[in-house]
Amino acid sequence: MSGRSIPVVGPPGLVRTPPYVRTQLAGGLTVVAVPRHDLPLVDLQLIVPAGAVRNLRATAGLASMTAEMLDEGTKVRTAIELSEAIDLLGADLDIRVTWDATLAGMHVLSPRLEEALRLLAEMLLEPTFPEEELERKREERLNALRQDRDEPRAVAARTLARAVFGDHPYGVPIHGLEDSVRRLQRDAIEADYRMHFSGSRAFLVVAGDIDVDALFRLADELFGGWSRPSQDIATPPLPEARRRRIVLVDRPGAPQSEVRFGHFGPARNTELYFPLIVANTVLGGSFKSRLNMRLREEKGYTYGASSAFGFRKYAGAFSGGTAVFTDVTDDTIRITLEELQKIAEQGATVEEVERARQYLAYGFARNLEMTSDLVSALSDVVLYELPDDYLDRYSGNVLSVGVDDVRAAARACFDPEHVAIAVVGDRARIEGPLEKLGMPLEVWEVE
Repeated sequence: MSGRSIPVVGPPGLVRTPPYVRTQLAGGLTVVAVPRHDLPLVDLQLIVPAGAVRNLRATAGLASMTAEMLDEGTKVRTAIELSEAIDLLGADLDIRVTWDATLAGMHVLSPRLEEALRLLAEMLLEPTFPEEELERKREERLNALRQDRDEPRAVAARTLARAVFGDHPYGVPIHGLEDSVRRLQRDAIEADYRMHFSGSRAFLVVAGDIDVDALFRLADELFGGWSRPSQDIATPPLPEARRRRIVLVDRPGAPQSEVRFGHFGPARNTELYFPLIVANTVLGGSFKSRLNMRLREEKGYTYGASSAFGFRKYAGAFSGGTAVFTDVTDDTIRITLEELQKIAEQGATVEEVERARQYLAYGFARNLEMTSDLVSALSDVVLYELPDDYLDRYSGNVLSVGVDDVRAAARACFDPEHVAIAVVGDRARIEGPLEKLGMPLEVWEVE
């Protein structure tokens, strides 16, 4: 189309989050309030900094089961009555566990905020953990774990975690193993709750169409006395990093291989956070990343390849992967190791760093479009003790990352010599080619 040109894209604008107010109740609960009056909606999330990292292998799944049982009965209502009350409010309830925290969130119309918050307080402060509901949840989870054994992606993820972290909590699925789930007892769940759930450790983040003063008064009424002592989480040390190796799980007749790779990563409070996310964007964090360009665009092996840092409070993980045609499994691993070695030794070019910075800076605003996004982002700010202006400075921090910063961070945190590679595929077709890669090869059963 002659006479027309592509519009020039201006520099990414700096994101300014709505001002928020923080207070601490007498019992210790911290409340963060963000008023936004454009829509009659409210999102809220209560964060208890007790995550699945507290699980040992023998008790794997305990943290997530404790969380899932919170809405299965209270001193006032049964599980069915709780479900009906949530439905009558037109609210969405989400209770889940991460490695670092238990999160209990709700999305509700602002006129029903008080009712929703009272209901959430009832579940958090007065759960009864009924035996019959535990048996139902146990059977549901066991069925899900059995299904995971037949899902190559799930098997690959679990195999990689175990290969990297061994018997450390990070090496076991958050939802547990079949034998550990069978052993879970009501008394253990109740003891786990009493040990770790307390307002003195928790945070409540609320964003939307709210009256801040009224919210603080209501929160104090509901949670002000929630202050019993709670036990600090003692996390076991990470195992010694093992030398590079391949772990193969046989899936006879599989038309493709699930390939995963990973190693230890830094904790969330690392000073290298911004250089690392830029470096990973170059390696595997965007469509135009090196891994995706080589494995998808150049070779045609896959629909997509990626990598990411999983930043956690105590220690993190670096991982990535793809699904490829069976006969190119070995070449996929070779290319992956080449790219990992290259970025660890050389960093990235000026052009790559600039493209990654722009990608992250332009995309950041999308992460704060809705009140639920804002609540999630602020929950990370309080959980990981980030600066109050962290979100406002995010884009500027990304754009300030230079080539030397990326090179230093990549050398410090990408570790091709200690990477574990998990492969789920047809052993009869791929074991021989994998052995020729010259790395130790272990064959594992599905756990």
